[in-house]
Amino acid sequence: MYVRDMPDVHPTALIASSARLAADVSVGPFTVVHEDVEIGAGSRIGSHCSIGEPTPNAEGRALVIGAGAHIRSHSVVYQGSTFGSGLTTGHHVTMREGLVTGLGLQVGTLSDLQGRATIGDYVRLHSNVHIGQLSRIGSFVWIFPYVVLTNDPHPPSDGHHAGVKVEDFAVIATMSTVLPGVRIGARSVIAAHALVRRDVEPDTLVAGVPAKSLGAASRVQLSDGSGPAYPWTRHFHRGYPPELVSEWSAAQGPESAS
Repeated sequence: MYVRDMPDVHPTALIASSARLAADVSVGPFTVVHEDVEIGAGSRIGSHCSIGEPTPNAEGRALVIGAGAHIRSHSVVYQGSTFGSGLTTGHHVTMREGLVTGLGLQVGTLSDLQGRATIGDYVRLHSNVHIGQLSRIGSFVWIFPYVVLTNDPHPPSDGHHAGVKVEDFAVIATMSTVLPGVRIGARSVIAAHALVRRDVEPDTLVAGVPAKSLGAASRVQLSDGSGPAYPWTRHFHRGYPPELVSEWSAAQGPESAS
């Protein structure tokens, strides 16, 4: 049974009678919100989306989307995941079951999150990112376009998977591939087009195929010559809560303020 009498739901959208939407949630044309879905206050769902896509792998768990979400058109979000407040997606995003994410997750257009993974607070995934099952991503991580986090040591296999672990504040640049079970240390930087097949120590820059250490991440300088590019919290604050920026500035000294 579907209901259509919510004020911000387009007449062509289908909302399951058991779905729990806050009063100010908006739903665009031709979107389906399936059974056992909870969507928090102030959220916006675009057109042609499937929210709570049924799958037996969800094992009866609800889909919970926190307040202030913005899910853009043609995205599919499966049953059985929990998203913290402030979720934002691009278009044509797929997010499978078993995801548990923190605050402020941003997922770019055409990205594919394969589920059974954990993601911390304020993680930014750019377009065309693939996150394999069993991945564990910390907080304040940046993953740029066309990055692949793999999970199968000898494909194709069944039951022998190992997810990638990415620790807080790490940066993985465009078109890099991280092999199964690899740990990317906190504040480390993976250069573009790298193939990472071994663990990366914290605060380390790696590059190449296969990736090799080039020393401390802080050796990378800003293009204007004003100082180190990493840790990026010294110079990039846009989109982060003011209280976090204050903490970063205090931790790094007065020269980090911007």
